[in-house]
Amino acid sequence: MKKFSTIRNLATKRKGGPAVLQELLPAGTSVRKLRALPNDRVLATMTRCINNAGFNWSVVEKKWPQFEEAFYGFDLDRLSMLSPEQWEAYTQDTRVVRNWQKLSAVRSNVDFILDVSEPHGSFAKFVASWPCTDQIGLLKYLKANGKRLGGNTGQYFLRFIGKDSFMLTRDVVTALQGAGVEVKDQPTSQADLRRVQEAFNEWHEQTGLSYTHLSLIAAYSAGSNYPSGQILQHS
Repeated sequence: MKKFSTIRNLATKRKGGPAVLQELLPAGTSVRKLRALPNDRVLATMTRCINNAGFNWSVVEKKWPQFEEAFYGFDLDRLSMLSPEQWEAYTQDTRVVRNWQKLSAVRSNVDFILDVSEPHGSFAKFVASWPCTDQIGLLKYLKANGKRLGGNTGQYFLRFIGKDSFMLTRDVVTALQGAGVEVKDQPTSQADLRRVQEAFNEWHEQTGLSYTHLSLIAAYSAGSNYPSGQILQHS
């Protein structure tokens, strides 16, 4: 496998120099900030990622204040008390995306978050304590125990709540393949995911960079050279 310096050099050249590349990287993720994230914001982020999946992100963004209103600010205690009939009524509520699969995911994830929080203090503390060297294990847990949190949705969720993490977007996978990591174009098998994890772990040891920065730099080194405003969904 190629050293990460080769990938960083490609990204630097494509983006116009080291200063420009550095500006594209977010501030380092804070474990303390993640641990302090309340459960209502965790559920809100889950819901947003689930609704973004297969949907126009801008539509969800525009409707988001109405989502917050409809779901009581994602107050888990209040949502946990809703009757089945009240949940079903959301299918007629124009404030939200009226898709029963997405709506029922909110209902299921209320219980998921509360169950995880009981022994850990909060869901965010649980996520913060999971080692970055085993992100694929955390993603597997989210998929198995949460609702509609598999695939890219789980990855976006971790990134958006502030977990130091990599993303397996098309450009990141292209960079991995170019570096000699033998994975399919859509690495979903456990064997492929282990190879991905091992590659990021090795790059982290080489560079000391966060997994988030490694992922972003890898994305900037390959595929279409997106304008800065369009980067997030591809990195």
